[in-house]
Amino acid sequence: MARPEQVLVLEPQHELKFRGPFTDVVTATLKLTNPTDRNVCFKVKTTAPRRYCVRPNSGVIDAGNSVNVSVMLQPFDYDPNEKSKHKFMVQSMLAPYEMTDMEGVWKEAKPDELMDSKLRCAFEMPVENDKTHESETNKTVSSSASSVKTELSTLPKSASASLDDGEVKKIMEECKRLQMEVQRLREENKQIREDDGLRKRKVTSMGAPYSSSSSAMATSAMRDEGLSTRILALCVLFFVIGVIIGKLAL
Repeated sequence: MARPEQVLVLEPQHELKFRGPFTDVVTATLKLTNPTDRNVCFKVKTTAPRRYCVRPNSGVIDAGNSVNVSVMLQPFDYDPNEKSKHKFMVQSMLAPYEMTDMEGVWKEAKPDELMDSKLRCAFEMPVENDKTHESETNKTVSSSASSVKTELSTLPKSASASLDDGEVKKIMEECKRLQMEVQRLREENKQIREDDGLRKRKVTSMGAPYSSSSSAMATSAMRDEGLSTRILALCVLFFVIGVIIGKLAL
């Protein structure tokens, strides 16, 4: 009994074309369309499985849907005098209404349920005109990119500065806050120094032991050093922000 006619629509129908150079992977796309009202199982086989990678190589196409199969030819040394003898076969069958195991379905399929289509493989190298056109296209793209870059570099600085007005405003507010913080720390440091001086005088007049006076002086020195460090850090931060503002204003 003759096999039933293929229900899937193949694009292309008879030949898969691979366009060189073949120094890298070359991919051809095979579109499988299921125009029926039944789900269809499919498999894609080749006579040269080591030369090709097929994704997906099997599956189910729902009714009215399509699947794109990528056929990837691995790199090889191309000989224009050698004709390709590679072939592909798309095998299909109507999916059972209750299908749980696709591999089991293929194993149990009867010969009169299977449909297949065969495609040849063709290798093509780009002609000189195509190479020239590709080279000119690349030059045009490079020239356009260079032109855009030049135009961007010649934009007025005010245009780019205006984009950062919000950031400049925030930096100015932060500067004012830091100025007030530095002033407050200076006054606090001054007050602490005055209090420490008064305490030292009281200790001296009362004849306090030398060890107590030394302890008080050490505590005062540590406190002064901590405040001085904070003030120095704030001043450095204030200076950095000022430099940033100066650059934005240019």
